[in-house]
Amino acid sequence: MNSVRYYVALVVLLSVPPGLLLWFIIHPFASFWRRLGPVWTYSILVLPMVAMMVGLFLVRKPLLTVDFGTRYELIAVGVLVMVGAFTIGIKRKKHLTFGILAGLPELSQQRYPGKLLTEGLYAKIRHPRYVEAFLGILGYALIANYLAPYFLVLLSIPIIFLIVALEERELRDRFGEEYEEYCRNVPRFLPKF
Repeated sequence: MNSVRYYVALVVLLSVPPGLLLWFIIHPFASFWRRLGPVWTYSILVLPMVAMMVGLFLVRKPLLTVDFGTRYELIAVGVLVMVGAFTIGIKRKKHLTFGILAGLPELSQQRYPGKLLTEGLYAKIRHPRYVEAFLGILGYALIANYLAPYFLVLLSIPIIFLIVALEERELRDRFGEEYEEYCRNVPRFLPKF
């Protein structure tokens, strides 16, 4: 079990920072990336993402030295949290295609004009993919029970809020009053009951 937890912690360590950084790089500079187009954008950004992953891999030992041990109650909670993330993911995938998730509408509005997603899960919360991502990070951290993944959970909160603020600014620019009305009726992260 210890080796499984270690590899879960390693996957979190290698994937979460580059994933969060990618969107944080794209959203503030969307107009610049839009001029380059999706192929050039991702061609340029793949190198720093891979470099970050390699760098994190090279320093994995000191980053993963604090191990809180196998705690089955935390693993159980982590699995439940992961089930929540998986459930949101299944519902989200009905409306958010891979192209949209990859940012193609932000990078090439003429070729991928996109539409404002307001049905299904998006009728209940505005940003289910970020709720899904946060729950995924939290679930993996609970299963791994290492300090580094817990630190990434805490770090992901302000980063997700910044990404959402930047994304919402883009959506306001693209959809105007339609998006404003949507924001008035649908909460960001927690559904109304």
